[in-house]
Formats: sequence, structure tokens, C-alpha cells
Amino acid sequence: MSVSYKKLFDILDERGLKKYWLRQNGINPKVVDSLKNNKNVNVSTIMDLCRLLNCQPGDIMEYIPDPPDNPDNQ
Repeated sequence: MSVSYKKLFDILDERGLKKYWLRQNGINPKVVDSLKNNKNVNVSTIMDLCRLLNCQPGDIMEYIPDPPDNPDNQ
């Protein structure tokens, strides 16, 4: 299972904002890198992003389920 933050970067693009804007508003550069690479981040980071962008978590992230196991591949 994984998470995609593509929606976050789509919102930033739509609003004419760059990753640097996130850093200017208190989001650590390492966290910005984690977001860009779809790695796990703290819920507090998600809350900060929602506060900054005035949105809901589902507006900035998407759950990507693992593909089902295929018994034919075993």
C-alpha cells in the first residue's frame, strides 16, 4: 500500500505556488522531499498542509492499494 501526493502538487500548480512556498511556510525541506517522492509523512504534516491550503486531506493525497496477489505467479 502506498500514498500519492500528486493532488497536493496539482493544487500548488493551480494556485501558482512552488515547493519553495511550502518551505517558506514551515514545511521542512526533508518533508517536502518525502511528499514529492510519495513517502510517509506525519499526520501533523497533513494537518499543516490542509491549514495552509484551506483544504481537506483527501484533496492533497490519495491511497493507492497494493495490487492483489496473483496465485498464478507463485
